[in-house]
Amino acid sequence: MSAKVLIVEDEAPLAEMLRYNLEAEGFRVAHAETGEEALILLEEERPDLVVLDWMLPGVSGIELCRRLRSKSDSRNVSILMLTARGEESDRIRGLSTGADDYVVKPFSLPELMARVKAILRRTSPDRVAEVLKIGDIELDRAAHRVMRGLRQVRLGPTEFRLLEFLMESSGRVLSRTQLLDGVWGRDAFVDERTVDVHIGRLRKALIRGNERDPIRTVRSAGYVFGEA
Repeated sequence: MSAKVLIVEDEAPLAEMLRYNLEAEGFRVAHAETGEEALILLEEERPDLVVLDWMLPGVSGIELCRRLRSKSDSRNVSILMLTARGEESDRIRGLSTGADDYVVKPFSLPELMARVKAILRRTSPDRVAEVLKIGDIELDRAAHRVMRGLRQVRLGPTEFRLLEFLMESSGRVLSRTQLLDGVWGRDAFVDERTVDVHIGRLRKALIRGNERDPIRTVRSAGYVFGEA
């Protein structure tokens, strides 16, 4: 799946502009208006990047940044700070608190998008790479094409997303619940047996003749792509 960005911004027009442009670049986007709401969303699903306004009602952006860096389950989340504070001392404070980058309002949208992509290339390269390649299997996001060696693999939309999610997490055992959330979304009304059906379809498409099965079933745990 593409990288997920959480926008924490209380100015509705700015938040909507950021959402529109990030989604146009292929990112999945969530939005929180306050630091408290952001903390709830962060507990539900960890994003790859937080675009964080310094001046928020309630829990400030700088305090939220400090809290994220103090917790083991969120200290590695990338943070891009947005603020009207342009003084050098403020930039130093933001970066010292744990922000990965800092953009002063008003900002250039192309520059902001370039900074978002630069951070994600460093911290989550598989989330922004156009092509994922593991062993002899290559998935091209832009062309929506999968190759195994010299053979093109024909996949439906769901199997494509499933393979993408598995390849992004290569070597990790993913439970059926994690696969449901990552591929179908938390609001989808499907059960865990759906995962097994689509894993079966994906295997059928990927394997020909004596080719190795790249997906391993881990009993009572889930599935892993490649070596766990």
